[in-house]
Amino acid sequence: MEREELFCRRMEELADAAYSRGIVTFSDFLDLYELHMIHGIDWRGHGVTVAHSGGYDSAERQIAAFLPDALLFEWQYPWKCLKVLPAAPKFAETLTHRDYLGSILGLGIERCKIGDILVKGNEACFFCQERMADFLLQELRTVRHTSVTVEACDFQEQGFRPEEEEITGTVASVRLDSVISLAFSISRSSTAPLIEGGKVFVNGKLITSNGYHLNEGDLISVRGQGKFRYGSMMNQTKKGRKLINLFRYI
Repeated sequence: MEREELFCRRMEELADAAYSRGIVTFSDFLDLYELHMIHGIDWRGHGVTVAHSGGYDSAERQIAAFLPDALLFEWQYPWKCLKVLPAAPKFAETLTHRDYLGSILGLGIERCKIGDILVKGNEACFFCQERMADFLLQELRTVRHTSVTVEACDFQEQGFRPEEEEITGTVASVRLDSVISLAFSISRSSTAPLIEGGKVFVNGKLITSNGYHLNEGDLISVRGQGKFRYGSMMNQTKKGRKLINLFRYI
């Protein structure tokens, strides 16, 4: 609880600075629970509105921007997008999200300074705070045992998207616990501690009810398991079970 109070106090300080100085202030990259806490604060009393983005639709880690009501100028989020490529593609290992993140954090960078990391083939693209970009361009030279090069890029031009695998199966209903069970091949009883323990977010909102019903297109993130997008109900069996599909991020 103390950590949550300190976090909220820090966000309120950023909001008050934005209002008193007439500028936009920014948080670090926030995780889903931190974003959830931000949504629970009435920012009108601080004279600001809050926007947040992670650089692309459905980004999980996002920067919050505190905008004073009387803002008179254009602004941009203080991030840069960097692309990581193997120096010698012929000899490159198969690298995962964990490999890239581990190498970045191994340089002494805090997790809150880095946004989402997207992997495509033997390349990766990630967001970082603008002031960290030059350091990463110079110092990130190895991921696992693979020598790499790093360059600044325009994310929209790279064609990076989270990779998905389609999963189909039947559920008794489109309750949150049933669909999570299908998505990660775990029992429904195993989903209860995840949901009730505050580890499940739907469209960025913390959900603690096992019986929460999903809608088509909902984005579900489960800490320690992964993330998936609920597709739709495609059919119904003679026994009344529902055939659904979902798309789990790899």
